[in-house]
Amino acid sequence: MPWYTCAMSTDFLSTAEQLSDQELLARVKVLAEREREATVALIAHLAVMDERRLYLGQGFSSMFTYCRRILHLSEYAAYSRLEAARAARKYPIILERLAEGSVNLTTAGLLVPELTPTNHRKLLDAARYKGKREVQELIARLRPKSPVPSIVRKLTTADMSPVQIAAPVAAQSCQDLSLPLSIPVRPSARPVVVPLAPERYKVQFTASMGGYENLCLAQDLLRHQIPNGDAGKIIELALARLVKDLKRENLGAANRPRRSRGTAPDSRHIPAEVRRNVWARDGGRCAFVVHSGHRCTERAFLEFHHVIPYGAGGQATVDNIQLRCRAHNGYEAELYSGSGGRESEYRRVWNLGL
Repeated sequence: MPWYTCAMSTDFLSTAEQLSDQELLARVKVLAEREREATVALIAHLAVMDERRLYLGQGFSSMFTYCRRILHLSEYAAYSRLEAARAARKYPIILERLAEGSVNLTTAGLLVPELTPTNHRKLLDAARYKGKREVQELIARLRPKSPVPSIVRKLTTADMSPVQIAAPVAAQSCQDLSLPLSIPVRPSARPVVVPLAPERYKVQFTASMGGYENLCLAQDLLRHQIPNGDAGKIIELALARLVKDLKRENLGAANRPRRSRGTAPDSRHIPAEVRRNVWARDGGRCAFVVHSGHRCTERAFLEFHHVIPYGAGGQATVDNIQLRCRAHNGYEAELYSGSGGRESEYRRVWNLGL
């Protein structure tokens, strides 16, 4: 990295560190807006350059190669911007939506193949401020795909090296795996979940040997209910039972819940009735709300939290218990600790394990 680039980076960091919290929040919003404006301006200029084929006179066979070699954009950055640029020539409203932030390059890339002169405004309106998964679901409703077959494949891996795929054995017995085919593939870095149609998803993951053996045993034990041994149906059934067990264990859920006998005033225990009511009231989501009215959207790593800390006399009642994600539970613990309280008595009181 050139010395002047290092100096510039250091200056930026030093400038940011001198800002107060409120100044930093305000500055970040301004910078994000400027970044969107700069990106849209670049896309518009790339669209005109591409139309004029100026890359040819610069010694490149494609606009993509020009963006990679001269503008030093990553492959994804070059591809996404050129895709948006070419779509914007047909539908200039895309640039407006990118500038206001209601559509980003990822969601625009998903929408572009579906846009037509008659539906582009409607689709762009429907996708406003939606994430990738929500836009995928929107497209799945627009153009449903057929369900994918349930397939179990044997993977031979060595430290995430390319693997070979075995023949599918989903609807057959798990005990007879065919010889592997010579098709090199690299496992996905994370599970794949893709909407195919309304209320239909493609789910892909890698199982351990223990998980695979349990699937085989479940196929055998469920042949009367699921004669073809469909792995998808078995996993759905297993997940339904798992969620039921987790709700009973963590939330005190029951078909016939008993009335709580209460708890001792000095006890940290949160009665099952309180956990059930708090979960239902907060909708299984972090209930941390800022002064502007924005509420945290996190649904994972949830914990039961004392509004009035236990150490300050807070009781395990529905009014005093709320759901918090781990991050906000810790954040409020730090706030309480900074105000002279004891964090150990304020921090998470019940980990949901979700």
